[in-house]
Amino acid sequence: MRQSAGKTARKELPQMPVVDDTTIDFDTIERLFFAYRDFVSDPDAILAKIGYGRAHHRVVYFVSRRPGMTVADLLGILQITKQSLARVLKELIDSGYIRQIAGPADRRQRRLYSTLAGRELALALSQPQSLRISRALEGFTPEMREAVKRFLEGMTQTPAAGEPQTSGDE
Repeated sequence: MRQSAGKTARKELPQMPVVDDTTIDFDTIERLFFAYRDFVSDPDAILAKIGYGRAHHRVVYFVSRRPGMTVADLLGILQITKQSLARVLKELIDSGYIRQIAGPADRRQRRLYSTLAGRELALALSQPQSLRISRALEGFTPEMREAVKRFLEGMTQTPAAGEPQTSGDE
């Protein structure tokens, strides 16, 4: 029997841990949200003009920075599914931003390279981000800059046991 539009099945929510919210650094969390929003806004605007999104940006960036990387290497870096990468990679190859070449020893292996257009796109996307970083670090001593790098590296480390895991797939 059909349910009326007003009556739908109630979704069972998972059990949430009890958390003392006084231990949460909301100020830093918000600053990271806003920094990320603004950090990706310039490349997002460029990508929107050519019908691409952030997944395209990440692929173009890493292939440009690491010429000859394999598809498996890229999957490991991006932590996305093969299916997600396949769609994005096909679009970038078809558009002439990336080329795929069989490996010299193993013809099944696919090595990825930026074309000139791909490198230009990667640079155009990275340039406004680099300017943001430069402005944010203005006046920082070398020690302060090193502390920023250590902080960012610490943010990318695997969470300790008992800490929540996140998915790298968007």
